Amino acid sequence: MGNTDKNADEIIEETMKEIYDDLDRDKVFEKKEEEDIPVSEEEDLDDKDLQEKDLDEEEFLDEEDEDEGFDSEEFLDEEDLDEEDLDGEEDLEEDFLDEEDLEKEEDFQEEALEEELDKDSAEDQTDILNPEEESEEEEETDAEKAYRKHKFRKKLAIIIGSIIGVIAVVYIGFAVYFNSHFMFFTTINGTDVSLKSVSQVEDYMRQQVEDYTLKLEESDGGTEEIAGKNISLEYVPGKQLAQLVKDQDNFLWLTTLWDHPELDAEVGVKYDETALAEQIAALACMNPENQVASVNAHPEFKETQFEIVPEVVGTQINEEVFNEKVRSYIEGFQHTLNLTEEECYIKPSYVSDSEEVIAANNAMNSYLKAEITYDFNPNTEVVNAAVISQWVTVNDKMEVTFNTDAVKQYIQSLADKYDTKGKSRQFTTATGNTVTVEGGSYGWKIDQDAEYNALVANIQNGEVVTREPEYSSRAASHGSIDIGTTYAEVDLTNQHAYFIKDGQVVLDSPVVTGNPNKGNGTPQGTYSLSYKTKNAVLRGDRLPDGSYSYESPVKYWMPFNGGIGFHDASWQSSFGGERYKTNGSHGCINMPTDQAAKMYDLISDGTPVVCHY
Repeated sequence: MGNTDKNADEIIEETMKEIYDDLDRDKVFEKKEEEDIPVSEEEDLDDKDLQEKDLDEEEFLDEEDEDEGFDSEEFLDEEDLDEEDLDGEEDLEEDFLDEEDLEKEEDFQEEALEEELDKDSAEDQTDILNPEEESEEEEETDAEKAYRKHKFRKKLAIIIGSIIGVIAVVYIGFAVYFNSHFMFFTTINGTDVSLKSVSQVEDYMRQQVEDYTLKLEESDGGTEEIAGKNISLEYVPGKQLAQLVKDQDNFLWLTTLWDHPELDAEVGVKYDETALAEQIAALACMNPENQVASVNAHPEFKETQFEIVPEVVGTQINEEVFNEKVRSYIEGFQHTLNLTEEECYIKPSYVSDSEEVIAANNAMNSYLKAEITYDFNPNTEVVNAAVISQWVTVNDKMEVTFNTDAVKQYIQSLADKYDTKGKSRQFTTATGNTVTVEGGSYGWKIDQDAEYNALVANIQNGEVVTREPEYSSRAASHGSIDIGTTYAEVDLTNQHAYFIKDGQVVLDSPVVTGNPNKGNGTPQGTYSLSYKTKNAVLRGDRLPDGSYSYESPVKYWMPFNGGIGFHDASWQSSFGGERYKTNGSHGCINMPTDQAAKMYDLISDGTPVVCHY
């Protein structure tokens, strides 16, 4: 016997001892009062003792049921009681009555007690209701309450068990039902098929296919339709519906009350492919004239900076996707096709949050930080954000580039405005006359290719800089008179040479220029001194025998136009006048040796030289 059984035996033994102690005390009381109590009352008390005993035994059984969880029959075993504790009382019955016997005996005793009370109540009601008997009645009421409580608990357990059983039967019943039916709130291709069997769904589909129409919802709000009758649409039963029912987890049917199943399936239909193609081709949305191409999101200059302009989804149909969706909707027996939601339009390649668009926008704005100020003293030209924004572009791949033509056009405009090389000039001579000087190699000339590269680099680096353009030719100053105030002048008509320093004539010498009659006339134009040197030999063309057509040693040599320059000419007997027409040079400016020496000291590399008539 385990510990639990031993504890129960001990409890039973202690309880029984208390019961028989109480009975023993009652017997003693009877002996003391035996002479004074009538026989009827004595029998009544015996009945009460028996009833009290039965109630105590019943209370004991109930208490053991609750505490130990054993059935009442387990306490019907024979208990050995100590004879000394019984004090001479008769032995108890060996077996306890089961619950049903106790209840029957209790009912019988209650009826007998009621009869006795009715008989004796008239004779001696006061004696019966003495304090001791009132206490016994109160104990009797408590026992009855305990018994009723025990019965209520049993009934409650039976009720709860019944409810759980009913719920289990209902739950399992639904699970079995959903072996062949669709569960609550189930839709197939948007159609409600809740609690329907496969055959019921097929009947529904068969009825609906006769009036089937596919509605096309277009992005501009317009709608078009493809009627099933125009493509010879027919319903064909298949196995997919049965498979969908089979795939349901029917024992989890309760979850469908809040998690509504949305199933997709190809409904068994067939149609005329050629007729469908004709119906699609006839749609207004398929007409190219009604379609507008989509526009990518892209950076666009807004007042002070570039901002991303959102993409625009056009109405140009992606025919491959559209044809596939139309067929899929018809085969799925779906009634409404939204072209935008199903991405039937050709979408922009880039949208507002595309990384490429954002990177391009940031790059273009970084270029706007650049500011290039061109110095054309005293004038300036500024390339700032307003100008740069017109040159920076982005291609279809979101690659930032410069509008090469626009940039070069800008540089060309600078050249047209500030280049002076090769242009005619209005020139005031040393004698005060104003003449027009044409030709020559002197003046400002922007190197446009080099300047394009420099300008683009400044912009890409976001530089703020003030500089001159890249020049291929320079002059003394900007403005209408770019030779400045220090220059050499040759008056080809009057055969004089001058040197003007800071606006003042510091050298005036007669000269002999090229002989025009021999085709060696000195050309007019504005030039600059190439270099100067002493003790040079001037040579003409090389002859077939290796000699030169002439060789002239000079002390001072100052070229400004190729092989034409200032030099001393000791072989000339005179200078000025008309001598150049008969004894003129090959184009050089012949000077007396002393004047040539002065010129050599005054002039320097790059000094402007103006030859005019």
